[in-house]
Order: sequence, then C-alpha cells, then structure tokens
Amino acid sequence: MAFTSSDICKLLCAIFLPPLGVFFERGCGSDLLINILLTILGWIPGVIHAWYIIFKY
Repeated sequence: MAFTSSDICKLLCAIFLPPLGVFFERGCGSDLLINILLTILGWIPGVIHAWYIIFKY
C-alpha cells in the first residue's frame, strides 16, 4: 500500500489531535465519536485508534 502526501498529513494530525485525523479519513460518524472518547480517556489510546483507522481505510 503506497502512502500519499495526504496520508502523511493525516498521520501527523493524528499525533497532535487524534480526532482530526479520523475526521479527515472517515468524516463525522461513529469512528469519530469513539476516537473522541478514547482521546478524553488518554491521549495514547486516541492516537492508536486514529492510526488504526487511517491505516485500515
């Protein structure tokens, strides 16, 4: 799977603000809500979930 420049931007956004990376990838849906909750519980779970979403789609 080849990465584009937009994928790299999404991954960088996911490091600093995980819900933003998920929003860019999937839009406003259940994945975004899950990521917001995980980010509130802890920054690391939010980043892991965001990277998972970006790599999966």
